Amino acid sequence: MKTNLNMKFPTSDISDDLVDWPPEATVFPIAGVDLRVLPGTHPFVTAEEAAIRENWAKETAANPALFDGRLVFQQRLSFSEEGIAGEGYVTPFSAFMWWRRQPQRQGGLHIFAYPVLESSDGALVAIRMGAHTANPGQVYFAAGSLEPEDIVDGRCDIEANMRREVHEETGLDLADAVAGEGLFASHARRTVTLLRLFRFDLTADEMVERIEAHMLVAEDKEIAGAAAIRSADPAAHPYNVAMLPVIDWYFGKGNRR
Repeated sequence: MKTNLNMKFPTSDISDDLVDWPPEATVFPIAGVDLRVLPGTHPFVTAEEAAIRENWAKETAANPALFDGRLVFQQRLSFSEEGIAGEGYVTPFSAFMWWRRQPQRQGGLHIFAYPVLESSDGALVAIRMGAHTANPGQVYFAAGSLEPEDIVDGRCDIEANMRREVHEETGLDLADAVAGEGLFASHARRTVTLLRLFRFDLTADEMVERIEAHMLVAEDKEIAGAAAIRSADPAAHPYNVAMLPVIDWYFGKGNRR
């Protein structure tokens, strides 16, 4: 069965708990994704308004380059044989920053798409974030949170998000790559990562060279470089935690490529 990145599931099946999901920090196949965007304000934002405002003042004092944009933040997510379904709201980035500082991260869930860029010589190619970003120095795939421009007819368009993020951050076009047949996911601490392989007919060094050339002309200067990943060694780069199960899965041949 062909994987569908933008399926539609019954809303009655959606829960706010990940207890019944596969174990954390593992990569598992999913049949599709359906993420509804609801009108109004996320309950977490309403409940935590004062704390969000206070934390944002601290965040921007430490890093004035931060921008309080908008992202789609989930209230509920579920996993079944049909795939992942969710309901969320367009939410200020400042609210997300407060949420991710909470030890238990209750009140919401974060989900984002991870286009896994594969080179012709069997490496993975990622980016290193700039010092002024929310994840300074961390290495991970060109990706970002779901944003209002990714919403089509009240649902998140995962494919559009991946194309946009990769092009903005690297200059590479996913239309030039061969997309993997399967869609996968991983999760940890109430953050869910959606994965799909994209294989380019370029070596890792060629991909890195193109990304670094793009950095010179890109309007958004979020990234500080590119990295070729050639093993599952967790110490090879200063990885974002979401990268660790992915490289273990990929180089462990868990993807059956």
